[in-house]
Amino acid sequence: MNPSEHQYQGLSDQELLLRYKTDGNGDWIGILFDRYAILLLGLCMKYLKNEEDARDSVQQIFLKVLSDINKHDVVYFKAWIYQVARNHCLMQLRHHKDVELKEDYMPGAAQQEDVSKERYVQKDTMLENMERALGELNSEQGVCVRMFYLEKKSYQEITEQTGFTLLQVKSYIQNGKRNLKILLEKYSKNKR
Repeated sequence: MNPSEHQYQGLSDQELLLRYKTDGNGDWIGILFDRYAILLLGLCMKYLKNEEDARDSVQQIFLKVLSDINKHDVVYFKAWIYQVARNHCLMQLRHHKDVELKEDYMPGAAQQEDVSKERYVQKDTMLENMERALGELNSEQGVCVRMFYLEKKSYQEITEQTGFTLLQVKSYIQNGKRNLKILLEKYSKNKR
């Protein structure tokens, strides 16, 4: 038996899963996977920013789905495969950055773990963007913003250490903050 997507288009995800669980024919999973391949490619592109890596990841996700489908009581295939794909992409990003995450793994907390990984990736990106934006400020603004926000110096301390007037310090911080916001918005738009 060789099922095709066209022949079984009317079947729901649950019916296809049930047929797979009944006869073990991987073609049923293939039909299911084909339904979501474009969605998964888009998701992988969003995370990995590289079409070749995204396509490779979709293939790896398919193999993972085939090997893991029987280990899980999958109720909503679309939600489950989406979660598998997100986890795969986050692991790819983690691997590429060679970052060791401190993980508190608790069985049954995969979703919580996924959210914390995503937050880590977002925070890491935000910090990279912030450092990049600080480097693009003119030197006076950069110095004053760093001293005020990162070193927690007062206006008076900044004045004493830089030789700028109080009015200049306030102006550099205000303008620097505005320019940082503009730069960060520009970076986030470019990544979409």
